[in-house]
Amino acid sequence: MRMLPKLVLGSSSPYRKELLERLHQPFLTDSPEVDETVLPGETPENLTIRLAKAKAMAVHAKHPDAFVIGSDQVADLNGTILGKPHTKERAFEQLMSMQGQTVRFLTALCIVNPEGKTFEAMVPTTVIMKTLKPETVRAYIDIEEPLNCAGAAKIEKLGVALMKSVTSEDPTALIGLPLIKTISLLAQAGFPVLPGLED
Repeated sequence: MRMLPKLVLGSSSPYRKELLERLHQPFLTDSPEVDETVLPGETPENLTIRLAKAKAMAVHAKHPDAFVIGSDQVADLNGTILGKPHTKERAFEQLMSMQGQTVRFLTALCIVNPEGKTFEAMVPTTVIMKTLKPETVRAYIDIEEPLNCAGAAKIEKLGVALMKSVTSEDPTALIGLPLIKTISLLAQAGFPVLPGLED
């Protein structure tokens, strides 16, 4: 019996795990240990690509015979990077700053194949936020506790109530793993999810 190539998702996110399960491929998960500090002068685009690659490479070092998927997301509010808030007060500050604004959520992807070659992409999602009362925002934070997602707005759950509109070439990008681009990069890396499937 032919052994299937090993696939590893370099993430501890249950939402990324659920998304990758949609592709019906056996895979492992392994959480990367990566410093997510923004470098001086770093743009949102450069940050999210750098972190996606760093996560993929960190996990690939532990699974060198595997195809490894790394992903990262940042929220870009008029050039200001909004990362994971980590505290309820910081989540409140972020969400209040986004009220009525257009926010770009940048989701980067990096796949490393067993030969160590990397394949990278970034998928932007444009979100127009509603203008809400402070007590509404605090209620959302108390219910959802969105402390580990960029900008504290979790569209996969109650965060969708904060949004007026969402525009993206990939509906899964905002959840954290753009599947259209994932399938494309996996094929380029030598791991087609369907026989004969090419980029």
